[in-house]
Amino acid sequence: MKKFIIALFLLFSNFCFAAEPQLRDYTEFDIPEGFHIPVISLQEFSTAYCEEGDKVSFKTTSDIYLYNKNVIPQGTVLTGYIDKKNEPIIGTNAAMKVFVNKMYLPDGYEVPIKSYIYTANNNLIGGELTPPASYIKIPHYQRWVMFRTFSTTQYVPGKQRKMGEHVTISSGADLLLVLTAPIHFTHTVIND
Repeated sequence: MKKFIIALFLLFSNFCFAAEPQLRDYTEFDIPEGFHIPVISLQEFSTAYCEEGDKVSFKTTSDIYLYNKNVIPQGTVLTGYIDKKNEPIIGTNAAMKVFVNKMYLPDGYEVPIKSYIYTANNNLIGGELTPPASYIKIPHYQRWVMFRTFSTTQYVPGKQRKMGEHVTISSGADLLLVLTAPIHFTHTVIND
């Protein structure tokens, strides 16, 4: 009977005074499509000397929170490649699209993602219209006064455009990634 009471007491004290171990947060969550991630470029890349498929890498500049959870910590490395490249032509500058497909968290965990470097031109870096190569003088008639016209000469862009230039993203440039598909996370980094 004495052993039974001691065992019951030990079992009761174990339930009452034992601290619950602090477990890692393993709840699953999604980062939605269209989410923006600020990054910096870790290398210089350009349409002048890079080809389609060349690897590029980026790094996050700050912690990124979703509600109250730090989902992408500062220092996360993202890698991708040049998905599409257009050479410069007369009238249009060179252009490229950069696709980012992997994210490496600071603890080494790898997450597949689908995102592009964001630009307002459908995520195409460059591709602007070049300035005119020449201007044409055209008289511009302003008003009629006593059967006479007063005119001024106005310069209008000609038909020819200048040759396009290559586009270059320098190392350390501030860029913005936009997700094209949601990221499904089952892992977060805990900073002790």
